[in-house]
Amino acid sequence: MTLKELLACDGVLPSIPKIIALLLNELDRAEPDLRKISQLINTDPVLATRLLRLANSAQFQFSSKISSVSEALALMGLDQVRSLATAAAVVGAFKTIPGIDMHQFWGYSMNVAKLSRMLGGMVRQNQSAAFTAGLIHATGELVMHLGLPTELAALNQQVPPLGLKRAAAERKLLGYCYADVGAGFARNWQFPQPIVDALEHQCSPFENNVYEPMAGVLHLAAWRARAKEANYDEQDLTVNFPDVVALALGIDIDMALQQEPIDWTSKAEVAVLI
Repeated sequence: MTLKELLACDGVLPSIPKIIALLLNELDRAEPDLRKISQLINTDPVLATRLLRLANSAQFQFSSKISSVSEALALMGLDQVRSLATAAAVVGAFKTIPGIDMHQFWGYSMNVAKLSRMLGGMVRQNQSAAFTAGLIHATGELVMHLGLPTELAALNQQVPPLGLKRAAAERKLLGYCYADVGAGFARNWQFPQPIVDALEHQCSPFENNVYEPMAGVLHLAAWRARAKEANYDEQDLTVNFPDVVALALGIDIDMALQQEPIDWTSKAEVAVLI
């Protein structure tokens, strides 16, 4: 199945929830109604809970915990709330996926989100967008498991879904990987173009004369989180550090790993998120 065929396959790409569609429509108005936005989000208690969880997990360094949607709107602004609300909806759009441990997947994804926000701050990228991109960067893997269950089940026996060489293995087998699929998914859900571009170029952020700093951030963050899944020790991290991408961003290994040990996502955090 080609990438185009996969993205057009019925039931593979989850449709935008009605609440999110209404929310995006309101946010696109010249003068969005904050009260209506808050009411829309609160209409779906699960979505509201996930949004607040993400807002607080994103470590925006507020003096106190954000406890309501209206407070999030006041402190974070519309662009950040839009990104986090849509990301929260993405988490809810994928339930049980054959071949994927969803608790492991979203725990890993949250780790990438946290790392992306940290690294994004180092290179002056929008930290909210970096967090959101990190959270959804591997959703293409979920889409592929839905659309290509037989092929992906066989591939899982060779390279695990969160393996460091997963993208290369998928491209060898199919001609595309989760990054390409994830970009198509994000485009379908009307994510901002910088996030779509970052997802699309995350595996090879500086090839073909394309310079996508956010993609480079995702590349480093995903590498570090996958290295954790692979139980890399300090020597493994040093030997396998993606220095070409880091150099292009102006980040050295000490900067990238200075937060060791980072605030790795706990099982309790994942339970609240999903």
